[in-house]
Amino acid sequence: MEPDYQELIDEVSAGLGTPATLEGRDFALIAFGAHDSADDRVMDPVRTRSILHRRSSAEVRAWFERFGIARARGPVRIPPDPAAGVRTGRICLPARHHGVVYGYIWLVDDGALELTDPRLSDAQATAERIGALLARSAGLGGRLGALLHTLLTSPQREAAAGELAQALGPAGGGPLTLVVALPWDEGAPGLPGALAVCPLEGSLAALVRPPSARAVAERLAGPAVAAGIGAPRGATAELPDAWREALGAARAAHAEPALGPVAHWSAIGAYRLLTTLPPAAPDPAVDPLLDPAHRELARTAETYLDQAGSPARTATALGIHRQTLYYRLTRVEHLTGLDLADGTHRLLLHLALKAARLHAATDHDGPGTEG
Repeated sequence: MEPDYQELIDEVSAGLGTPATLEGRDFALIAFGAHDSADDRVMDPVRTRSILHRRSSAEVRAWFERFGIARARGPVRIPPDPAAGVRTGRICLPARHHGVVYGYIWLVDDGALELTDPRLSDAQATAERIGALLARSAGLGGRLGALLHTLLTSPQREAAAGELAQALGPAGGGPLTLVVALPWDEGAPGLPGALAVCPLEGSLAALVRPPSARAVAERLAGPAVAAGIGAPRGATAELPDAWREALGAARAAHAEPALGPVAHWSAIGAYRLLTTLPPAAPDPAVDPLLDPAHRELARTAETYLDQAGSPARTATALGIHRQTLYYRLTRVEHLTGLDLADGTHRLLLHLALKAARLHAATDHDGPGTEG
């Protein structure tokens, strides 16, 4: 069973009567306690960003580390600094194990709590429990991540699948699936809810039980990172198929904002077909429309086809007059030689525009479909 970090943070919040937040040693958000929405002191810019973006910025991390939290063995009081976005002070409880810090519990500090308060000692004890759990997850995750990488990349998949199943123990019997985040150029983060994590082909793969998939994907997704979820599988030998699905869903979510930032393979529609196809030269009829000089015409055609050929809905979506729409569609027909009243012509144009969108979004910063 995965450790219930949320339950432990709720325990700390209840014991101290103040909101608590748990972050990993890389300042990635793991869990946070509920707070009174009317209490403005709780939600300063730093805490808001941590919760919304699931991690603190490098600047915030450096600012807090100036107070020695990475070396501390007990609570550290950190004063407010409005210039750094920290309007309210913090008490930091390092989550350590065998002398190594694996995470931090952050408490909102109004100055009323003494560092010698017994309740704070109890909270620090909980922090140490969390440190032990995070350490165990990090060690196990490293080995499992290596096995997952081998399974997804090695020709000897049968042997790798058996070894991974054995290492997973009861969880190896499934159901299991994969979450993929892209683009990804960092290492493998500590990720509560994931059984194994490994960077792969410009993306990140996370092995999860299906109930945890959405939460893990949301932790990974961000303004420039999309996440995809594959369909559940009953055995580790089937995980390469889940990987291809999750990667396809992530590529679709990265290309199509309406799908993201988190998309499930079952919900990406025509992109299920497009993401399985190798890159190809644009259709010669559609190629002229893909010239950057005709970007607005291409957007008009794609929106028109997305709206099932409804002039009213298309004009509304584009914010243009209907006569302007008709003029643009006529130019599209002249440029491509396609007849937008012909269903097969419309199908060709729609697929070609979606394929162009997919490859434009992922060719430069995402992985391919090999594997």
